[in-house]
Amino acid sequence: MADAETKSAGSSWINVAVDYGPLLVFLAVYRFNAPDDPDAVGEVLAITYGTGAFMVAAVAALVISKWRLGRVSPMLWFSTALIVGFGALTIFFGDPVFVQLKPTIIYSVFGIALLGGFFMGKPLLKILLEAAFEGLTDEGWLKLSRNWGVFFLVLAVLNEVLRAQMDFEGWLWAKFWVFLPLTFLFTFANIPMLLKHGLDVGQEDDVVKDEPPTA
Repeated sequence: MADAETKSAGSSWINVAVDYGPLLVFLAVYRFNAPDDPDAVGEVLAITYGTGAFMVAAVAALVISKWRLGRVSPMLWFSTALIVGFGALTIFFGDPVFVQLKPTIIYSVFGIALLGGFFMGKPLLKILLEAAFEGLTDEGWLKLSRNWGVFFLVLAVLNEVLRAQMDFEGWLWAKFWVFLPLTFLFTFANIPMLLKHGLDVGQEDDVVKDEPPTA
């Protein structure tokens, strides 16, 4: 029993590392190379180095997910592909707008897909996460897909607002101090609804562990 709990806790931390580790690497490399004084060339170089590190870390996170968890969710595949693609555009054009648009596109695509599945009576979140919460009914999965669909669209709008109002470093920090707390609060807020729809008591940690990536 203790071994199972330890393994579950380890998996939870791996999920967090896979989701937010690349972003932390991006922020660290960018901050290390950012010029002390306002300098357009130095800023572009810092963003370029940070983006390159972000791409490498994202691919490494995908490999670690496959190695330690035995799977790579469709959401992580899609997110990594966009990180590499938009990261390459950022480096090629020297323009951070591409890497900043990546979250908006991910949130919008997933939000529309989940809501589309909800209206068609298909709980796509269960497929995207490749998760199985014991006892959770199809109605519970549908409601969870609907809730996450709306939440993703809210994050898409929020990302655009922050991108327009903040400088690049401020936008990066917002991913940790705004998006991460909002995601955890939203995840916990869904647990009472899931319990009403058959989720086995004691699986609350699994819900948090298998939350969709929002980094």
